[in-house]
Amino acid sequence: MFVKKLVEKAAKKPGGSSSEGLRANDVEPRVVLHYGIPSGAHLFAYDPVQKILAVSTKDGRIKLFGKDQTQALLVSEEASTSKFLEFVQNQGILLNVNSKNQIEVWDLEKKLMSHLHVFDGEITSLRVMQHTPYFYVGDSSGNVSVLKIDQDSNQVIQMDYTIPYLASNGSPVEASDDTSVVSILPQPTAETKRILLVFSSGFITLWDIKESKPVLKTGGKQEAKKATCACWVCPSGSKVAVGYSNGDILIWSMTESSSTVCKLNVGYKAEKTPIASLKWVYAEGKASRVYTTGSSSNSLQVVLLNDQTEVKMIKLGLHVSEPCVGMEMIIAVGKQDSLLVLGKSGRVYAYDDYMIEKYLIQSQSKSPPSLPKESVVKLPFSDSCGGVTVGKFLTNPSHLLNLSDEDYAQLAKDTAPFLPSQTVSKEGYFPGFTKVKNVYITGHSDGTIGVWDMSCPFLIPVLFLKEQADTAALTALHFDSNSRLLVSGDQNGMIRLYRFKPEPYLTENSIIPFQGSSKKGNNHIVHSVKHIKLTGSITCIQKSHNSKHLAVGSDQGHVSLVDIEEATVLYTKHIASEICPGIISLQSESCSVQGFEKNVLVVAMRDSSVFALDSDSGNMVGTNMIKPKKPFKALFMQILDGKQDSSANGESIVEDVSTRQPSVLLCSEKAIYIYSLAQVVQGVKKILHKKKFSSPSICSASTFCGASGVGLTLVFSDGTVEIRSLPELSLLKQISIRGFTYSSPKQNSLPEITISASWDGDLVMVNGDNELIVSSVLPQKETFRLVESLSRVYKKDNAVCHEGTTAAVVASSPKEKKGMFGSVFKTKTKRTADTETTESTKETIEELSKIFTTANFPWNNNNVERSKEINTVTRVDDEEELDIDDIDIEDDDDHHQKQEQPNKEQGILSGISKQKLASKFTSFKGKLKQMTTAKNNEKSVVTNEEKHEEKSGVTVDQIKKKYGFASSEEMGAAKMAQSKLQDNLKKLQGISMKTTEMEDTAKSFSSTAKELLNAVEFNKQSSSKS
Repeated sequence: MFVKKLVEKAAKKPGGSSSEGLRANDVEPRVVLHYGIPSGAHLFAYDPVQKILAVSTKDGRIKLFGKDQTQALLVSEEASTSKFLEFVQNQGILLNVNSKNQIEVWDLEKKLMSHLHVFDGEITSLRVMQHTPYFYVGDSSGNVSVLKIDQDSNQVIQMDYTIPYLASNGSPVEASDDTSVVSILPQPTAETKRILLVFSSGFITLWDIKESKPVLKTGGKQEAKKATCACWVCPSGSKVAVGYSNGDILIWSMTESSSTVCKLNVGYKAEKTPIASLKWVYAEGKASRVYTTGSSSNSLQVVLLNDQTEVKMIKLGLHVSEPCVGMEMIIAVGKQDSLLVLGKSGRVYAYDDYMIEKYLIQSQSKSPPSLPKESVVKLPFSDSCGGVTVGKFLTNPSHLLNLSDEDYAQLAKDTAPFLPSQTVSKEGYFPGFTKVKNVYITGHSDGTIGVWDMSCPFLIPVLFLKEQADTAALTALHFDSNSRLLVSGDQNGMIRLYRFKPEPYLTENSIIPFQGSSKKGNNHIVHSVKHIKLTGSITCIQKSHNSKHLAVGSDQGHVSLVDIEEATVLYTKHIASEICPGIISLQSESCSVQGFEKNVLVVAMRDSSVFALDSDSGNMVGTNMIKPKKPFKALFMQILDGKQDSSANGESIVEDVSTRQPSVLLCSEKAIYIYSLAQVVQGVKKILHKKKFSSPSICSASTFCGASGVGLTLVFSDGTVEIRSLPELSLLKQISIRGFTYSSPKQNSLPEITISASWDGDLVMVNGDNELIVSSVLPQKETFRLVESLSRVYKKDNAVCHEGTTAAVVASSPKEKKGMFGSVFKTKTKRTADTETTESTKETIEELSKIFTTANFPWNNNNVERSKEINTVTRVDDEEELDIDDIDIEDDDDHHQKQEQPNKEQGILSGISKQKLASKFTSFKGKLKQMTTAKNNEKSVVTNEEKHEEKSGVTVDQIKKKYGFASSEEMGAAKMAQSKLQDNLKKLQGISMKTTEMEDTAKSFSSTAKELLNAVEFNKQSSSKS
């Protein structure tokens, strides 16, 4: 029996049997593999240099897809929805903004979050200034902040440079205005000099970074519509496309004329569908195009953008299978680029971008090409044989090393990639089921059986078995390695028995075609195939005690015994049930019945009933079925052996039967029961252990063999995984698999999620055709080979630092190239040119550093300081305390006199004088310095005259003390203390008056800001006239 072998394996260790049972330190539940698109996919981001695609979710996960089958999953501590996602290209850094307005900095090399920056405000836009350490953040107030990623620590640093709404927009904020910054776009060919700001109100500003002022304003306040997104549509940065909430798409000129060039009517305005996203592809000739999606719309429109667009617009409408929430262009290797579209459900769709371009160019010809076809990005299980309906995971820890790590690394490059970006190889190597580390057998909805090599963290298809006739979905699988027998059962009650030839399976080239469904591909593996037709949908298949028979259960309550060699049915018994007649599990066992050894078949039904049948006749052995008082849907049944044999030291050690008697484990959705096997056979209910659960429900249960005993793995519908000891059912450890949710399938429908367990506790969970998750229980167990290398999506060896040649993008001319998203720029190839570019880039970054570390609008730096306070822990241990004596408060008369004197530069700021604050701070620092110097001099320098005076003074004081009088020093100290107290009271009163005055000033800030604007405009006019 299967579990008996596991127990025997656990017992075969120094010291004989394991009487203590499984302990907490024997298990370490963890997720070891995530493959595919995570559930709840929400946003795209792409690094075109490293060719890494990032997909963020609504629960704080980010999936990375790299080259050569590499995949990695990043899990944030915050299970928050991702708002914005962008790479710092070629630097191994990914920025993610979550719904709590926290900026996460991910180190892709370490696959860890290196910093979490809390932003003070609601983030509405994010943009990285590529090839520099800086990035912009726009907020709901219309302000733009500049932040820096420290190169050494990856910490986010708030810069003093800001772009306040008042300075960029030029008008005071009104209560009805929507001031959100919806897009921040560095200008092509001048990324480090100018940026374009698009506000929700429709206002557009081209901002000069160095001059810290707008150089062009356009757009204006749009009536009855708001701007939602924008993108450049010109390699020189002279035209920008802006999408609006009413479905409009306007192209604005960023030249001195600053007017609308044209309007793109792509069909969204008729239904007033807000424009959700815009992407521009710059291609050679007249093939440049704009891709656009509408909010909650299934339509994706592509418009050919050239000089004739104003006269005649050529567009292509792609009808996606569901509403689109995102899109990204990925660069292919060896083939055309692909347009990826993210659906509302989290499913990813792909289009050949070359076919899109071809259709747009040739659509007006006499023979237009066919429309580009949509393909779904999904697990390779579903490419040609439908979804997985049942699975079997086989692990072979003592397998022979048929393939080296180098062989598997080459297979990773040759195997069909998950994303459509590489050339596909059509051949793989399969020596046999017991000759590889992990084998995953899948049953599919069209009746196909797939065999996959899962020795590495990706799927290598090695064999497909498919009948020519129409078949139903597979519902049960059984594999016996000793007899080389694979058995499948389907919804229609058809049993198929595949007998394999002896291993290893070798052909002339030692190669098995992936699509091994042909007779030629299977003859060297499959020896024979037999068929047996039974009643109902097959739910479970188990070999009988003598290994010559198969016990088969169905969803209609039928239990059948089948002869394997003859392919005949020996008997069929129907078990009636008032609640649910389905059979969930069958287990063969030999036990004593009335003093005689008897082979029995223990049966568990879906209504949680348990009973025993005579294996030879099919008659019920006991008088009654064992049922719980409150039955729930049963999921799993297993016989636990009461004795454990060990061959250690050549002796057979048998445990005390009274402490470890044979038992039956039954798991339902809400409870676990352990019954005495002897009592079950007799029809007597005797519960040894039980555990009940309230919520959530259990969706999967399985047993495994650990270092000191057998354990139970429970998977709950919310993703919680519990490890419990047997038979005590005590909780050892638990984890939560984020993103995993299970819902029971409807009646007569196939499950969306299938869970398969190996003998040593590995779980393979397949969620539809989107993702595969593998968890492991045993500590220090290497479930897969090449885990580290195949999770390394970022190739640091191939990356070029900021000073490298890729920095040529900063100030180079555009290069025409098909299929590239955004502007693609030339990179100098000569070594001398590279050196010049590197030096130029260094100078650019140094210049930016000087600009961004300077407060260009000091009156707006309160937000900057507040953000710094939120993200910085201030140390005050070593700082000098500020004494009240050091505070200098000017008299009211002087204050009023100074107020009456107009300041030439900032008279409108009245009491808030920048020069006054600066001078006060300087004098304050100088005063502190003088005090410190005086104290040091007083301690270190004492002249002879001072010594003499000190000596005389001491003599007088001694005489006074002798006759009971206070010394001059004590009297002086008392007077000084009294005077000091009076001064401090006056200063505190002055501080109170100052505070009141500052409050009044703050209340009138809005009117002050308007005055400031007028002053700035006046200064501009004056400077232009001069």
